[in-house]
Amino acid sequence: MSRHIYSCPLRWSDMDAFGHVNNAVFLRYLEEARIDFMFRLAPGDGSPSFSGGSVVARHEIDYVRPLVHRHSPVTIESWVTKIGAASLTIAYEVKDPEQVYVRASTVVVPFNLEAQRPRRITAEERAVLEGYMDDSAGGAEALVA
Repeated sequence: MSRHIYSCPLRWSDMDAFGHVNNAVFLRYLEEARIDFMFRLAPGDGSPSFSGGSVVARHEIDYVRPLVHRHSPVTIESWVTKIGAASLTIAYEVKDPEQVYVRASTVVVPFNLEAQRPRRITAEERAVLEGYMDDSAGGAEALVA
């Protein structure tokens, strides 16, 4: 099982009045990591896999500890915890080597932009996603634990 690693810069505007990264900003961090992850999965050889759009159906976030603004980036690890017929769940940890700040998951639905409706995950996409699959280390079930 592989995890996607994204190095996310912190911005001065990410802070709240208490000097911590604002809770809502973490959604943007997750989005940046997810987009980087999905674009890296695209084969780039003319294959239609991972092309087109996707929509977010659900986010779930546990804030484990405050992240204070600093100049060094934070690491976001992403992996797949569930693959359905027309959706997948991506789990994340926003972390440094010594501590986790956020654990989260997102349900993503592939979307046909022309038809303006969800579409099924292709066999090629499923095969690639399975390389990032780990249903024991994250997702909504692990957030509650």
